[in-house]
Amino acid sequence: MGRSGLSTVNDSTNPVTSDLCQLIYLSHITATGLSNSSTLNDIAEVANKLNKIDDITGILCYGNGYFFQCVEGTEQALTNLKNRLLVDDRHKDLKIFDFSAIDERRFEGWSLRSITLERWMVNEPRLKTFMPFRPDSWEPNEWQQFLDILQEHYEEQQENADIDTQPIKYSTLGLTLGKVVGQHQAFFLIQTILGGLIVLALLWLILSDKIF
Repeated sequence: MGRSGLSTVNDSTNPVTSDLCQLIYLSHITATGLSNSSTLNDIAEVANKLNKIDDITGILCYGNGYFFQCVEGTEQALTNLKNRLLVDDRHKDLKIFDFSAIDERRFEGWSLRSITLERWMVNEPRLKTFMPFRPDSWEPNEWQQFLDILQEHYEEQQENADIDTQPIKYSTLGLTLGKVVGQHQAFFLIQTILGGLIVLALLWLILSDKIF
């Protein structure tokens, strides 16, 4: 699949030596990212521009509040990108699955392609096994399986000449609306419980007066 046989993790004890590397990480969207209906579009447009300059390729998946991204480039370019990601307030809890040397790129034709993963949007049968999207609960090797599926999707798109097109415009209104509806549901639930308690208190007072 284009990866070197030995994964060389980029840390102080085992530095990356190959000029071409991949960075794969998981993070969780924040309230700041969720509250902005253009978050995915902003990420796609800015990353597309910067990645072309830095010769970074890759894919970004979003679903169920999680970001999963694989990017490819030089060690220095990916290190700079990682540092930018760490201070981006649109996501949090960044977990690096892999920062390793690779032989060749998986997504050579995409400076960045973003995909929204939702249960009702997924047609790939194997991808459905990863729904609902909860990459924080994956087994150690599942991110590799998921990445292989994404690479096959890329190769299919490549056959259709759908390579490095302009960023797709995503509507995240449903995500924001879902959060608002959820908050309102919680609000109404609390109001209903409080209303019920008030009714019970009034009944208790009325019955108390009759009894005593």
